Amino acid sequence: MSNKADFSGVSSSVDTTAQVVSQSSPNPAPAAARTHTVAKGDTLSAIAKQYLGKANDWPKIFEANRDVLKDPDKIQVGQVLKIPAANN
Repeated sequence: MSNKADFSGVSSSVDTTAQVVSQSSPNPAPAAARTHTVAKGDTLSAIAKQYLGKANDWPKIFEANRDVLKDPDKIQVGQVLKIPAANN
């Protein structure tokens, strides 16, 4: 007869501090905002396809940047555009 406990079927996991904090926080921090710096040849359609998965979602990027964009066809090299979440 063995007096040793059998832990062969036992498993455990440890949450990271970040997971615990985000689960317990009443107002979790928003996800980091994504941005894109316009390069030569970029279009809102191309940027939308890259970040949102569909070129036809370019109006979402335009709307998110109305404070800096007046015309969706006139984006400038070096402009930093906010990229909305893909599920918007």
